[in-house]
Amino acid sequence: MRGGEERGGFAIRPVEDGEEEAVAELWRASGLVRPWNDPLRDIASARANASSEILVAVTAGGGVAGSVMAGYEGHRGWVYYVAVAPQHRSQGLGAKLMRHAEAWLAKAGAPKVMLMIREENEAVRRFYETLGYGVEKRTVMSRWTDGNP
Repeated sequence: MRGGEERGGFAIRPVEDGEEEAVAELWRASGLVRPWNDPLRDIASARANASSEILVAVTAGGGVAGSVMAGYEGHRGWVYYVAVAPQHRSQGLGAKLMRHAEAWLAKAGAPKVMLMIREENEAVRRFYETLGYGVEKRTVMSRWTDGNP
């Protein structure tokens, strides 16, 4: 097993060169990617930015079993792309990935962790509630700067 902390049969560590496609495929299989999201571009951008990190959970055989992307923009920490491969779900791996992301964000100076989920995704909302997250009364607004819809 490559470097990282051993947790319940998985090493959780920063993504390494050569794992980008496996991570992107995990995100696609988990329904996290939309047609306007290029996961490989998101991975490359996060890896090039010192204020973000992609952590992966890898099996003893080196396969990517889970991921989380964390970023700190100077005001709040944000979590994206939390995914666990179907065969590794219900083992607490998602919660372990979140705790690692929270620790990374705290070390970066983030006083609060934020995340967005799709409103209709009740199962994911319940998952985050078990970790202590709550719904905030906010409206998320956006504007594309790269020509996407």
